[in-house]
Amino acid sequence: MPFSKNLSQIGVRFTLSLGSLALIVTSGFAVTPQGTTLGPEDQSKPISVTVWLNLHNKATLDAMVQDMYDKSSPNYHRFLTLNEFKKQFSPTAKEAATVRDYLNAHNMKVTSIDKNNHFVVAQGRVADAQIAFNTKINRTMINGVAHHVNTAPPTITGPAAALVSTVQGLSDLAYQANVKPGINPETRTPYAGVRPSAVGADGLFFSAQCLRPPQTVTFTTGGSTPKAIYAGNRYGADINSPAPNLPSCGYDAAEMQKAYGLNKVYKNGLDGTGQTIVIVDAFGSNTILDDANLFSQLNGLPQLTDANFAIFTPNGSATCTTTNGCISGNWQFETTLDVEWAHAIAPGANIVLVLAADNSFANLDLANLFAIENSFGTVISNSFGAPEILLQNFFPSELTVENGISEIAAALGMSHNISSGDSGDFLVEDTANGVPAVSVTANCASPFATGVGGTSTFLDSKNNIELQTGWGMNFARIAEPTPNPPTIPPLLFGFQGGSGGGTSVVYAKPKYQKGQGISGKFRLVPDISMNADPDTGNEIIVTPTSVPGDDQFVEVFGGTSLSTPMFSALWAIANQAAAQEGLGPLGNAASILYELPDDAIIDVNVKPIDTLLNVTGTIFNPPNPPLFESAAALAGPQAPTKRFVSALFQSSSSTRWDVFTFGTDSSLATGPGWDNVTGLGTPNGMTFINKVVKAVK
Repeated sequence: MPFSKNLSQIGVRFTLSLGSLALIVTSGFAVTPQGTTLGPEDQSKPISVTVWLNLHNKATLDAMVQDMYDKSSPNYHRFLTLNEFKKQFSPTAKEAATVRDYLNAHNMKVTSIDKNNHFVVAQGRVADAQIAFNTKINRTMINGVAHHVNTAPPTITGPAAALVSTVQGLSDLAYQANVKPGINPETRTPYAGVRPSAVGADGLFFSAQCLRPPQTVTFTTGGSTPKAIYAGNRYGADINSPAPNLPSCGYDAAEMQKAYGLNKVYKNGLDGTGQTIVIVDAFGSNTILDDANLFSQLNGLPQLTDANFAIFTPNGSATCTTTNGCISGNWQFETTLDVEWAHAIAPGANIVLVLAADNSFANLDLANLFAIENSFGTVISNSFGAPEILLQNFFPSELTVENGISEIAAALGMSHNISSGDSGDFLVEDTANGVPAVSVTANCASPFATGVGGTSTFLDSKNNIELQTGWGMNFARIAEPTPNPPTIPPLLFGFQGGSGGGTSVVYAKPKYQKGQGISGKFRLVPDISMNADPDTGNEIIVTPTSVPGDDQFVEVFGGTSLSTPMFSALWAIANQAAAQEGLGPLGNAASILYELPDDAIIDVNVKPIDTLLNVTGTIFNPPNPPLFESAAALAGPQAPTKRFVSALFQSSSSTRWDVFTFGTDSSLATGPGWDNVTGLGTPNGMTFINKVVKAVK
């Protein structure tokens, strides 16, 4: 561009002294902050709060944004400038000063005021915060970790009361990254990465043949019975497959570009040039530039330089260490996946990486607002979240802040793209904590945001998409280590993770989802999807320790943290195409996606023919009669799943055999048309771009 590094000084400059990632269980958040109360928080403990001010003329803003996305309105796509927004809707400096005075009067030292007066940040002691906001703050043990949580919603008195929308920081709950490594089912740990030098420099490391032709395998006990015979699809490369087709499987940039029809897009001069993708993450990676440039070198992509890549830290600093929650929360992998795969899909686009100091609600919200207020680009990518029901029941203030930020982005012509989550409907985690409820992920369900879900994507030998399912996987053990005696009966492990989705319990159905054959009165997510299954994941180059100079590895990752930056990059290309037609920014993607004809988006729907080669088996264990194991019995799919794809898998670490079942996503289900796993489906290359531009003309 080049970017001005001085912009990193704009906005807030403070360090939020909150704890790290909270309420995490095996695969996601618990739904309630239930736990053992340890008593009042230390009254002298420092605490930082962010006080958000009310917007002016909120009803007018709501109506104006609705008109901006209504093709029948004369104000369609007449987005506001930052100055116009500030004049009509932002709080005033006088109002911010009133809030500042209230905080100062309660021994809370104001450390920052937003340049557009949206928030005031202050620090003080717990005792002072309790008085200032008329609540108590207790220490509570949750999942073995002590956290501080306010016992009642905060309130304030006096002239400032009418000005304040909400207060953040009285609890230390935080967002989780929606990033998933390929997991070895034997060890429940990520597969070991490989050094890039080990397999050459052609950009191909892992096998691209995730789904292979059917195979029959026989397992015996000492060469005799009990024995079992299984037959069906085969997943992943053989365990002794040499480089560059390492097991299990994973896609490089060229393979994904071909799969999504992007080669034709690039030949038409569309690669994101002139556009900027804004990625918001917590902590970051201390080695992101070196890792991303090796990734670019091996995949034939442009190098990232000061001319096309910039990092901003609006909270004052952002580093990734083992002590601040970055490494344990996989944020170094999150950042790497976001940057490398946004770059792989739109290699001509600029990338701005905005890094929050930590993954607290407040700091990530401030990072998003910082990105919007500095107008870095028209596409903002978020790959983190929390269950909406958690926020609705216990921290509704966070929903208020999130939704407000997304509405500002929509008003300014930006698309706020947010991952739909990696734990399906969250029911597994909720039930474990005594609350049998399902939930979508906040804030992808905001009507002003675009929710991005995930698929399991299988390519043919020419790197075209052979088959897609909604991402959601179960697996079952069918044989033990070499010499591979059969597991009798098969051991069902159940749901292992999948794309989030479903029905919001907070937001009404937006106009763009009405008349689409989608039932109900509330917002449904996701809107769109791309590859996200870590078992059909994408390669990254990463320094896992985030320590400069440490070893770099090629690893395979997925999660809706993969689909979201890929879609954000594609939306940047769509904005480039629109600009070439003399059109302004496209704004919120979701409002356009539902207008597109069927050929613009590929429906993700497993057809009967796709299931013909699913794995079945027969167990011989005399004197018992032979026992037939159907594909459904081996899958253990949860209702309402109708169709799925299963395949035989052998572990390279233990030599055990399993059956992987793709398309079984908690209580969510992939089907014809819009569904709550993949939304409308996956973008169809050049046709998608052309139809998006046509839709807004």
